[in-house]
Amino acid sequence: QETFARAKTWVKELQRQASPSIVIALAGNKADLASKRMVEYEEAQAYADDNSLLFMETSAKTAMNVNDLFLAIAKKLPKNEPQSTSGAGGRSRGVDLHEQNQQNRSQCCNN
Repeated sequence: QETFARAKTWVKELQRQASPSIVIALAGNKADLASKRMVEYEEAQAYADDNSLLFMETSAKTAMNVNDLFLAIAKKLPKNEPQSTSGAGGRSRGVDLHEQNQQNRSQCCNN
């Protein structure tokens, strides 16, 4: 229950500060330890539904639903249009990682 309460706090913080299009997934981990369950599936699913979260019970130990959760997140991510190589004003978007020619470098630091 303590971990679930902390997760609720994190969700509130993400919803308050992050982009409205953020994809938040709630993983009910340790599904392989059903006899030691602290949060009922229905309670977690209801919380996820009320807060527009993805929810899946997972097990890190057995890898149950781990890949499926990441695939579900990926499917919910907003589709971005391909970006052109130049932004407003024709300026390049990004950083040129190619080294400049020696003659184009500033001479201010040569001794």
